Amino acid sequence: MAEDRDPQRRSGAPQDEEHAEERRELSIEERRARRSAMRASQTYARFIDHLCDRGGMSPSVAQQAAVSVLCGLEQRIQAEESHDLEAQLPRKLTELLHRCERHDAEPRPSKFGRDELLKLVGEDLALNPDAVEPVVRAVMDAVRHQISEGEAEDVSAQLPADIRHLWLPTM
Repeated sequence: MAEDRDPQRRSGAPQDEEHAEERRELSIEERRARRSAMRASQTYARFIDHLCDRGGMSPSVAQQAAVSVLCGLEQRIQAEESHDLEAQLPRKLTELLHRCERHDAEPRPSKFGRDELLKLVGEDLALNPDAVEPVVRAVMDAVRHQISEGEAEDVSAQLPADIRHLWLPTM
């Protein structure tokens, strides 16, 4: 029989017993929390993978770039819109974002344009000025892929034209 040849499929397989014992020991709330944490990690990993593919950067640089660009973007839009945006982003990303020193330092929206945003991100990431815009566009592209079309339009409506040009997809 096939069951006899596959030790993991037999009812007495140690691995099956371990998983069954683990399930019995965890409450339903603990199992839900674990599943939620696993989904959050997977969603964040997909976001970072997309950003790495789009921007040609390593995962650690992608994470730093995402935080820097989003922090700048959120400083430029109304606080309510910022909350709406964050509600659609991976939870792990928003946790990192709230550790940003500048994130809540000034009242929002702060008035600045494209050049200031690029300078801010360039300084955060220690990038050559010519390398900053592609990174900003890559992050904004990855963010737009995470949020609804309606939310992307809401964010776009609050941006000045020169930053909106970075936010909108390139044709």
